[in-house]
Amino acid sequence: MDSLNHSIIVPYDFTEVAMNAVAHAVNLSKSFNTGVTLLHIVKKESEKKEMEQQLEAELQKIHEIYNVKPVGLIKEGTIFKTINQVAHEIDATMIVMGTHGMKGLQKVTGSWALKVIVGSRIPFLVIQDPPKVKGNAIKLVFPVDFKTENKEKLKYVQLMSKYFPSKTLLFSATSKEGVVDPRTKANLVFCKTFMEEKNIDYELVLSKNESSFSQETIEFAKEREADIIIIMTTRDIAFHDYVLGAQEQYMIANSAKIPVMVINPRTDLMKYGYGSL
Repeated sequence: MDSLNHSIIVPYDFTEVAMNAVAHAVNLSKSFNTGVTLLHIVKKESEKKEMEQQLEAELQKIHEIYNVKPVGLIKEGTIFKTINQVAHEIDATMIVMGTHGMKGLQKVTGSWALKVIVGSRIPFLVIQDPPKVKGNAIKLVFPVDFKTENKEKLKYVQLMSKYFPSKTLLFSATSKEGVVDPRTKANLVFCKTFMEEKNIDYELVLSKNESSFSQETIEFAKEREADIIIIMTTRDIAFHDYVLGAQEQYMIANSAKIPVMVINPRTDLMKYGYGSL
């Protein structure tokens, strides 16, 4: 992760929200110094020829708007598997995917989007609107609860702080009495130590526990005009896999339309420690 020279993938279906994802990907690529790859998936090999001309026209339009010429890829397959297959083949830095919010997440992308995200070793940035036009530092909301998976998000805080002026807002879960659970407190100490060692600007804010932690996180992010919320998938011990629960789904499709970075913890990296990036 010291040098980023790989592409950012945008699953592209010619919709407005897909073009919003392109705008986010272009912004990231300019700071990361990576390329952008538009990936369109067809069900049959015979459909590829028909789509080539359409995709080339989109690539040209993007080039004219952003002065960036993405690479276009048309792959036969299913959205359940192909996005991640391509991401791993080209060693992508990130996948930027558009969604239409809770209605769209269920109707347009549905469970496939969740399966794609959970199956990926590469982080997803899920967006709804075009990027905000702003010249100041980006604000990252980093929810902290009792789960050990919290710690791997720190890699991506460091990544963003390396390439963007940024401030990380540690937003901690509390009990109804305003008490921080010992496991959450241990995660907070770990996060704070990491931030200080890496000279990352941060602020700690405790939740009020007036609603669910996911709802409070969205409200907090909206109030602070955050640019990205960074969340993890949750380990499902019964299936020895990572899943998106109701909390994560609520955040991804949040009504405030704040972009959400979704990361799957990697057990193969745990033995090396989260700080050795």
